[in-house]
Amino acid sequence: MPLRLDARTPGFAEAFTRLVEARRGAAADVGAAVAAILAEVRARGDAAVIDYTERFDGVRLTPDRMRVSATEVAEARERCDKQALAALDLAAARVEAYHRRQVPVPLDYVDEAGVRLGARWTPIQAVGLYVPGGTAAYPSTGLINAIPARVAGVARIAMVVPAPGGKLNPLVLAAASIAGVEEIYRVGGAQAIAALAYGTSTIGAVDKIVGPGNAYVAAAKRQVSGAVGIDMEAGPSEVVVVADASGNPAWLAADLLAQAEHDPASQSILITDDVALADAVAGVVEGQLARLSRAAIARQSWNDHGAIIVVAALDGAVKLIDRLAPEHLELAVERPEALAARVTNAGAIFLGRYTPEAVGDYVAGPSHVLPTSRSARFSSGLGVVEFMKRTSIIGCDAAALARIGPAAVILAEAEGLDAHALSVAIRLGADKGR
Repeated sequence: MPLRLDARTPGFAEAFTRLVEARRGAAADVGAAVAAILAEVRARGDAAVIDYTERFDGVRLTPDRMRVSATEVAEARERCDKQALAALDLAAARVEAYHRRQVPVPLDYVDEAGVRLGARWTPIQAVGLYVPGGTAAYPSTGLINAIPARVAGVARIAMVVPAPGGKLNPLVLAAASIAGVEEIYRVGGAQAIAALAYGTSTIGAVDKIVGPGNAYVAAAKRQVSGAVGIDMEAGPSEVVVVADASGNPAWLAADLLAQAEHDPASQSILITDDVALADAVAGVVEGQLARLSRAAIARQSWNDHGAIIVVAALDGAVKLIDRLAPEHLELAVERPEALAARVTNAGAIFLGRYTPEAVGDYVAGPSHVLPTSRSARFSSGLGVVEFMKRTSIIGCDAAALARIGPAAVILAEAEGLDAHALSVAIRLGADKGR
């Protein structure tokens, strides 16, 4: 059964702290196994990728079969349901429109000292996208990773997707095509991350790797970070739903289960100021669980990590939200904007009763690759700027250097860096025989 807490009772603070600090996800340490895979791929390239793909996905590849051909992509698209393709087209258009508004504006000005200052944004040259294709395949993840990269101007986008038993989800390939991705490889797991990070004869190395995956993929991204950039260390998905007495129990239960069905380690939390609603939602969840194709996963998530929290007033929910720092925050209340304005830590906020988090997963526009495991306290979701680099621009003429240079000399001398001081002083004619 999910955890039940009441903020009005003694011991709540301690119980809530335990909820906040509880660890979810794979208990086993996969770091050593992943390190071995990375080392093998780095040393043996394609041969290691092929060996591990046969071992984990049950398919024996050859170097010329690692890459998905344009013909295969076209054939996969033909096999897709037309309504599903239309939905992908709608989602892609909305994702692109939203992310085009994120493109940063260059900065270029001359300050009062006559120094030219600015910032130039340039795209990362090559990016690798990991798209899950194992127990669940997510075409939407292909769109949400690839489109911001294309909007940013990334020249090379390489997608890797596991193909258990040699099978690829046609909608995943169709989504890649719609997003403009032409370089796709039928490999997954830690071996795919290693290939993207270090390069093989078939898969060229990239500069940054993005996209969610299982514990092995997450560990591999963590270990190659530094050799390449990564987006974030994604953990199990999570949602906090805040509801008032007017909430619809069936809607709220469905929203909680939408996260629970992702993974047994996912977390769904309801916060409400109405005990009757809390009881009603708990009952409806049980009824809806019986209708889900992934009922076993959702039930384990709800029972092991779910929570229902009753507060005296919804104003008291804000400090709880900020401590949880959820990936997704639904505000199913009468005046969601007022409550949202007070929230500091959340990956994405969904306003009002008609904005379920699932809309954000598919067709809203913003990225659904969001910070998990309380990392919304210090990070943001995937966007255009994650596929770009900012370069500072600084320019002085003689007059500008004369105005600000003496202070630089003083600071350099204070730090004991004589060459720093000299490089400025010598231009000012004040090198004093250095």
